Amino acid sequence: MNIALILAGGSGQRTEQAVPKQFICIDEKPIIIYTLEAFQNHPEVDGMIVSCIDGWHDVLKGYAAAAGITKLRWVVGGGDNGQSSARNALLSLENICGQEDIVVIHDAVRPMVSKEIITDCIEKAKKFGSGLSAIRCQETIMRTDDGLAGCIGIDRNDIMRVQTPQAYRYGKALWAHKEALRRGITDAVYTNTLMLELGEELHFSLGSNKNIKITTLEDIDIFKALSVTKRDRWLKER
Repeated sequence: MNIALILAGGSGQRTEQAVPKQFICIDEKPIIIYTLEAFQNHPEVDGMIVSCIDGWHDVLKGYAAAAGITKLRWVVGGGDNGQSSARNALLSLENICGQEDIVVIHDAVRPMVSKEIITDCIEKAKKFGSGLSAIRCQETIMRTDDGLAGCIGIDRNDIMRVQTPQAYRYGKALWAHKEALRRGITDAVYTNTLMLELGEELHFSLGSNKNIKITTLEDIDIFKALSVTKRDRWLKER
């Protein structure tokens, strides 16, 4: 069984909007629904669980029902950060998922995730135990302490930009989150950063520069442009 775990617990303050960024409407559709549709339409995804910001659970369920999202099976409360939001969802699946089932963790605000990215993520997790959507860095990288100046460069060949989705065997992901709590690790940004702190080796899967994370108002403009391009291409192919 392959379960998509969607992280939607953030408030999205950097977008400076009155609603959480995952619920901002683009062309009359909330960003989170674009994301859920990507997993709804993927043949290898059996179900979805959303770790959702408090007070928005019923709103999410209403939007999902209106959009025909039938694979959304569970909605749980979000946490203080990405680690606790993922943990809440993983714990709620404890009597549902088996150790070897695959959980695909994805940001609600990455609505451009493609079928190919999801497929490769799942395949890598089945083969290696983990699959982290990642891409090579094209920019020059410098180390800095204050964001104002730097004098140390980092070789681009030594780094990867890790995105979501990130897929793991369920048993391993649950172990990692429980072990992190036992060791006092509580502020990991993602499950992969948590696992790295636990000394785990992780494997990369297909990523894309189009797989953007909507964090700022500028990202919304980029998403709008990409959405128009994708829609125009689809109409031409019909």
